Amino acid sequence: MSRPTPSQGTGLPPGAVPWLHDTGRFIGRWLYRPAFRIRVRGVDRVPRTGPVVLVANHSSMIEPQLIFGMLPRRSVFLVKEEMFTGAAGWGLRRIGQVPVRRGVPDRAALHTVTEVLRDGGLVGVFPEGTRGAGDVSQAQQGAAWLVRAGGAVVLPVAVRGTRRRQGERRRLRPVIDVVVGEPFSLDVGKGRAGLASATERLRDTLAALVRAVDDERAGRDRED
Repeated sequence: MSRPTPSQGTGLPPGAVPWLHDTGRFIGRWLYRPAFRIRVRGVDRVPRTGPVVLVANHSSMIEPQLIFGMLPRRSVFLVKEEMFTGAAGWGLRRIGQVPVRRGVPDRAALHTVTEVLRDGGLVGVFPEGTRGAGDVSQAQQGAAWLVRAGGAVVLPVAVRGTRRRQGERRRLRPVIDVVVGEPFSLDVGKGRAGLASATERLRDTLAALVRAVDDERAGRDRED
């Protein structure tokens, strides 16, 4: 039996419902605006067509929904499989998100999103692998593997302000910055050495974007 492939042209995996996906994007775009002041920059840098691996830093549960909502095209994110239970799991599958087992190579998940890329879709990955400081001090190799398998360009996205720093006072409607960097081609060589080298370049590029956003936010705080 052949494996299911994405519906041609939808940019979504099998089982996803396009209109539900688009409804989810609308909700993600507005869900957090009552609680946060959200500044989004660089959306014009998002390639409107063709395979894209989006890589973003991760320090809270908010980043995935923010990025999902603000993108001007459909996106498929790898989401930890623990989220796929009950009604939430049903909803995530219907809007086209893909469960992945953390800490082990998940061939089924990788095959699914590789097919999405080959269909010209956009796949989102948090290369740090788990929530933390969000400074991208380390990165797993899955994103580089997808770039190589799917012939995709890389799109870095930095999100800051979703996590209150230690000792920082609580503010009313704190500012969240979502900044899209320049897409770039990533040459991923053969074997583990090729993956390791490409992953380090990817990590360094995303970390530099995060640092630039941090510096800008720090300068703005000093002015305040």
